[in-house]
Amino acid sequence: MITPHVLEHDFGERVRAFSTMRMVGFSKGQYATFNVNPFCGDDSDAVAGNKRLLCSTLGIKEQCLIIPHQTHETNSLCIDADFLSQSDEKQASLLEGVDAVMTDLEGVCVSVSTADCVPVLLYDTEHHAVAAVHAGWRGTVARIVSKALLTMIRKYGTDASCVRVVIGPSISVDAFEVGDEVYQTFADAKFPMETIALRYPASGGAGEKWHLDLWEANRHLLLEAGVPDEHIKVSGICTYRQCEQFFSARRLGIKSGRILNGIMIKK
Repeated sequence: MITPHVLEHDFGERVRAFSTMRMVGFSKGQYATFNVNPFCGDDSDAVAGNKRLLCSTLGIKEQCLIIPHQTHETNSLCIDADFLSQSDEKQASLLEGVDAVMTDLEGVCVSVSTADCVPVLLYDTEHHAVAAVHAGWRGTVARIVSKALLTMIRKYGTDASCVRVVIGPSISVDAFEVGDEVYQTFADAKFPMETIALRYPASGGAGEKWHLDLWEANRHLLLEAGVPDEHIKVSGICTYRQCEQFFSARRLGIKSGRILNGIMIKK
């Protein structure tokens, strides 16, 4: 069996964390080649084949790979034994409109899909709980990372000082040009604009435009929540610049594949 290419994130021996890459798989066209997301218009048979490949690589059953249907909101879902006992239809319903998933179950991989948006993977080293968070600019400005961490605190007793984080492949500040209204939304939400916003020459060549640093914005939220700076790792990989290896909606269009960013406690 062919083996998919994944970027591994180091959280220590007890945890497996990764971001999928485009190479190797069954998808075609703008979805080529390794797309595991079933919600972006790809051929269902190709997605199913890619999912089998990934689960085989992870050594888990397909029902233990949790992929929510994200809607750029701030809803979280805790995956527990009760969730796993539900029917496929019920699970799909529970995963609708969810942008952060977490679990403390061994052998269950929680994941989020991205294609320029920021994936944030968290590991509570004390209670051995993990979370995957989808933070596009809308989720970031709504502080989804902070809210997901609060859910971990309530559910698992997580102490932010014991959390380790990876901010995965996503669009860089150099490539993330935004309108004045997006800049103002972050400013109104009291983000430190002096550290997360820069003015660059506009891509169209006329004047300058704002660029936002979503990596730094999410790092700011984590620090604000009490996660130590030395516990936060930024991958530094720009999906827009490296679209041959990682899916980028800004480069490939919305009708294209997605990176799957997953994290699990090993059995």
